[in-house]
Amino acid sequence: MSTRRTRPAPRPPEGTPPRPELARQARAVLADAVRIAHWAAGAPAPGSSAPLAAQALERAATALELSPAQVRAGWDRARLAGLIELHGDTARPGWRLRAWDRDDSAVLRGWVALFDAWSLVHSAPEGVEAGAVAEAVEAVPQVLSLLQLSAGPVPVPALLDLLAQRITELHEERCEVPYGAGRAAGPSGPATGGPVPERSADLDALLLDWALEGLAAVGALTLGSGHATLTPLGNWAVWVKLEQICVAAQSPAGNIEQSAADMLLGCARLTPGPARDEYRAWLAARTVGSAVTELLAVARGEDALLRGLAFEALRVVGASAEPEVRAVLTHPSLRPYALLWLAEYEGADPDDAQEILSREEATWLWVDTAAAVADHGETGLLVRHLDSAVQGTVPALLDEVRAVGHPRTVQVLVALAAAHPDPALAKAVRRAAFQVHTGGA
Repeated sequence: MSTRRTRPAPRPPEGTPPRPELARQARAVLADAVRIAHWAAGAPAPGSSAPLAAQALERAATALELSPAQVRAGWDRARLAGLIELHGDTARPGWRLRAWDRDDSAVLRGWVALFDAWSLVHSAPEGVEAGAVAEAVEAVPQVLSLLQLSAGPVPVPALLDLLAQRITELHEERCEVPYGAGRAAGPSGPATGGPVPERSADLDALLLDWALEGLAAVGALTLGSGHATLTPLGNWAVWVKLEQICVAAQSPAGNIEQSAADMLLGCARLTPGPARDEYRAWLAARTVGSAVTELLAVARGEDALLRGLAFEALRVVGASAEPEVRAVLTHPSLRPYALLWLAEYEGADPDDAQEILSREEATWLWVDTAAAVADHGETGLLVRHLDSAVQGTVPALLDEVRAVGHPRTVQVLVALAAAHPDPALAKAVRRAAFQVHTGGA
């Protein structure tokens, strides 16, 4: 019996508009992006994932009565918000575009994806080193937290002080020192870091202005004379991010500090709901990019159980994981999992998603799942797993399992033969295992 305590659903700060109103505001922010996404989805060869090709740009500007600059901005926003997907030179409507008019949650998720990508929407200042820009992006959540806690306009000088303080803390955490400081540490700086150029107040001010303008461009805040204020959408989004951190801090199973593999093993015997809570807690304590990379690295390993659980955790990540999941379609051991993930991401019912797999892919997945059960489950589960095979009969299953080439085929068949109570069927399975092992027909 689980002694896990359920955390009551948190309520947004007082004064936060209801979700339908937040979704209306998000639709207004992305109105041009939605128009361009509809146009691109119906236009032949609109361009590549780079900015629209010149001819397509002109066609879109004429058709939508927008300036070329507005089309470029809307195109980028549509891509970042998941409204369109690019497959080669063909733009297809993303699942959010199909759900845009009827699903407030899809709208808000799309806007949050744009909010998370604010630094891509607004080009960084020219002549500023990429490292300094990255530091500013990493420090911006502190700035947003102050804006959210203040519940009103905040003077820009206060935000600038906080940004500079946070960047200094980041340097200290990395054991970095400015040039000319801490010479006793040696000419190349401390062992775990190195000297970095001294920062200037002008650079910090430039980067803060860039960040505030970028956040304003996605509708997260408004800029006044010498102050900034979160919009209702921005206030809600920052609150959501803070709640994720709180969930991470309350991870009951202690998985937050574990590696992806250890975290997944810790979740293996949890029911789906509590497991998803653990995934969210672990993810909230990491950047999305590093978390997705770590989960996919685990999925490439030899443990089939961890492979399946890694993709369950990636379902919690959602849209941010889509490019990386799509990129592993060429990896034979990950392809069935990636296809199912993408089908569900694009709106397919989980019960129907299996239909997108080819017979060979479904058989490979059956063997992989059987390997996970054999390694970590009970023998009864392995016997019941026979019923999930697409072949319908054991002889047909054995024929296709022998041909699919899964590296664990022999071990799975041996384990199944040992577990099955029917002597005749067990004998047939053992014979198949022997044939695979010896390379016989």
